[in-house]
Amino acid sequence: MSDAAEDPFHEQGAAAAAAAPVKPVESAEEGVGLHPTSSSSSLSSSVNRDAASRASASSGTSAADPSSALMSTPSAATHPDDGDGEPEQPQPQPATAAYPFSADPYPQDEEAIKRHQARSAEREAEYQARQQQQEDAVTSPPLPQLPADHDDAPDGAAPKPRAQQQQQRVYQRPARDAIQIVDALKTSEGASTPYIVYCIRFEGREVRRRYSDFVSLRQALATLHPCFIVPPLPPKNTLSSYAVSATNPAKAKEDAALIARRRRMLATFLNRTLLHPTLGQDRVFRRFLDPETPWHDVLHSPPVTLAPKNPLRAPAHDPTDPDLLALFANLPLPSSSATLTHPDQRFLDSEVFTNKFSSHLGGSMEKINRRLMKRWHDAASDWGEMGGGLNGFALRMGEDGADGLDEATEKVGMAVDAGYTLTNAMLSAWEQDFTEPLQEYTQFSNIIKGLLKYRHSKHLQYGAARELLESKRATLEELERSELEAQRLEKALERVRIVNDDGGSDRAVSPTNANASTSTTTTGFVGAAAEGGGIGGAQAPGQQQHAPLPPLPSSSGALPTSPPARKSGGLVSALRHSVKGLVDSDPEATRRSSIGKTREQINQLDEAIKALTNDLRYASTTIQADLDRFQRQKVGDIREMCLDFSRFHKEWAMKNLAMWEEAKAAIDAIADD
Repeated sequence: MSDAAEDPFHEQGAAAAAAAPVKPVESAEEGVGLHPTSSSSSLSSSVNRDAASRASASSGTSAADPSSALMSTPSAATHPDDGDGEPEQPQPQPATAAYPFSADPYPQDEEAIKRHQARSAEREAEYQARQQQQEDAVTSPPLPQLPADHDDAPDGAAPKPRAQQQQQRVYQRPARDAIQIVDALKTSEGASTPYIVYCIRFEGREVRRRYSDFVSLRQALATLHPCFIVPPLPPKNTLSSYAVSATNPAKAKEDAALIARRRRMLATFLNRTLLHPTLGQDRVFRRFLDPETPWHDVLHSPPVTLAPKNPLRAPAHDPTDPDLLALFANLPLPSSSATLTHPDQRFLDSEVFTNKFSSHLGGSMEKINRRLMKRWHDAASDWGEMGGGLNGFALRMGEDGADGLDEATEKVGMAVDAGYTLTNAMLSAWEQDFTEPLQEYTQFSNIIKGLLKYRHSKHLQYGAARELLESKRATLEELERSELEAQRLEKALERVRIVNDDGGSDRAVSPTNANASTSTTTTGFVGAAAEGGGIGGAQAPGQQQHAPLPPLPSSSGALPTSPPARKSGGLVSALRHSVKGLVDSDPEATRRSSIGKTREQINQLDEAIKALTNDLRYASTTIQADLDRFQRQKVGDIREMCLDFSRFHKEWAMKNLAMWEEAKAAIDAIADD
């Protein structure tokens, strides 16, 4: 499709790109943009404070002085109204040295310090509020705004403070453990080989599903909702699990650590699906959690059986609509080598950002994280051996009567043993709270790539359908032009026949002469058609090929003396029939039939393109909205990952510090003695 003016999505994408190619987010309620250049005002204010602190430190101010950091905030001239009554007047700045940022441009005034402190406190409170709102937006919809005099207090009760009401609303949000996998059991019910079933508890009821049921559930959700990001599933078996169980690979899938990890990630999959505003209300998902519904019956009944395997053969908003399915069956499928003439810049930027995000997580962070965990695990093993050696050495010294030294050595051994135990506990929390979410978001990036590819294929299908429609219209014009030419030749032939009938002689015409005359007349019309510009060498209507008539039988009625037909004549008749089938015996009827079929195809394509236009617009809007929702979820999850990462390291360090302080006290007691 070369004409950009006929593509509504080119105009829509160009207008959107020209209006706001990358729009920075002004508040947490607007969400976090998908583009890498989007940022929030709270983050920019934090960066400004950091830069101001560095500037004040370079000017020689003391870090212990709280006013040194406050003096580096922007001047009052840039903030004419700070909320404290009157705009501040710019103060004359002292003369600077050779370096323009070596002197403090703000006067050391107590009132100015207080104003800067108040402004900094307000900005910090605003930053904290935006962070809290951003965290709430991940798991709960925005709360309705209440009037200022609303106190949420029942009749007769004392009104609650606004801060307390807000705190209660913060904690009234859906929990991420609403669905729990409480157990994993080994069974062989309904199968010849044993398998693992997972006990799912939801709303007080339990249902058992195996891993293949989870896989079919995710496939069904992805088919029925192609414009949404369906959460990923944990891999069934990894190479590392088989490497650990190399002595018995058949038992690798029954490894306790692998099953525990899969239980956690399957529960995460179910809870993420439940929290999704559309997937969580899907009927198929709800029936998956119903213990009274056989999952096999769900997979072999509508709506799962109504959706086609190819998502391009179904509308994005309702892949089970029978009327739209009939329309989409007439649409062409784009080739793998097709390219968009006018792509949407928003989704191109999203694709670039997703590729960078995926390569960073899967290519660098995940490898470094695994290598770091391995080194911690090796160090923990060495500490365990070292602790055992020190404890044995302390027992030996106690037998030898070493006064106080055995107790100090035992305390050191206990501290080393504690390092082994605490490191293993930290690695367990590390795996659960950091490594697994990291792997999950690596899978998320691949899912988003597939989602963007689906939308790209939809756009390619739209362009291919427009090109096919133009081709069909050109074919119809060619057929109609041929039909008009044939009608013109038919009228000319009719006039010649009328002239011959009016001026013909009364002499008898023998059959042979009639055949010759007919052949001559037909040949003349063929030449006239060629001179008149016949279309594509097509045979004009009225132009018929007449074979010479057979001679009339004699008056005696004698039969022809030709020899009887042989048996091989059947083969000749079959060949003659085949050749006759290849030759169009009635080109006029064929041409008119082609015109009717082409018109019908054009009408069907026109209706299908109208439906595809609305469907592509819906897919673009829905995918962009779900990408924004995912971005907010990702920000909250990565924040939680970083907090958990610092938390279990802090706990490890504090407990280790306590053990080594006890060991130090025992060693100091020896020195005092």
